Amino acid sequence: MLDIVFEDDALIVLNKPSGLLSVPGRGPDKADCLSARVQALRPEALVVHRLDMDTSGLMVMAKGIDAQRQLSHAFAQRLTHKRYTAVVWGQVQDPVATSDWQTIDAPLVVDWPQRPKSKVCWETGKPSLTRWRVAQPAHMASGHMPTHTRLDLEPVTGRSHQLRVHLLSIGHPILGDPLYGADFQNCAAVAQSASRLLLHASHLRLPHPAHETDMEWTSPPPF
Repeated sequence: MLDIVFEDDALIVLNKPSGLLSVPGRGPDKADCLSARVQALRPEALVVHRLDMDTSGLMVMAKGIDAQRQLSHAFAQRLTHKRYTAVVWGQVQDPVATSDWQTIDAPLVVDWPQRPKSKVCWETGKPSLTRWRVAQPAHMASGHMPTHTRLDLEPVTGRSHQLRVHLLSIGHPILGDPLYGADFQNCAAVAQSASRLLLHASHLRLPHPAHETDMEWTSPPPF
C-alpha cells in the first residue's frame, strides 16, 4: 500500500514509512523497498533521492528520464528545501529563543571500519552543515529534568546520516536510533525510549521539472 501525497505526469511524492528501504539493498532479503513498490505500479518512476531506512516522510520520484534529470539537478544545486522533525535525548539548550535557527558545522566522513556509519572528522571530513531550532519545549518527566526535546532540522548539505551524526556529536542523539544510539553514554535509555527512529521528513519544496514553479508539500510526523 503506497501513501501517495501528490502525483502528476512528471513526478510522484510519497510518504515513506520507517523501516522500509528507499532503494534495493544487497541480497534478496533487501529487495523490498519503496522504489520497487512504486515501480510495480508506475514502471516509469525513477529514483531522485533517498531517505534512510529508519527515517519516515516525504520522498519524491521522477516520471521519466527528463524529469529525473531536472529533479536531480535541483537537488545537486540545492534548489530544493527539506525540513525534518526529530525528537532527541535530553534538554537541548537553545541559546537565543525557540524560534531562532542555530547551526551544527562539523565535517563528516564514512567510518570505514564501522560501515555504513559516518563520523565527525576534522582532518578528512567533508564540510557538513545542519540548521536546527527547538520546535517545542522539552518533555518533563515527573520529578526529573527534561527527558527529550522536539527539533526542526534543515540539512544544508546532504551527507550520509548527517542529521543523526550531527545530533549525536552535540550530545543529543535521536531517540530510537538503532545505529548510533549505542555510541551514546545513555545508550540503553536512548534505544528503549522509542520503538523506531524518531526522525521524519516533514517538509519538501522543489521546482517542478516541467514548468519550474515551486511545489511544496508537508507531512505531519507520526510521533
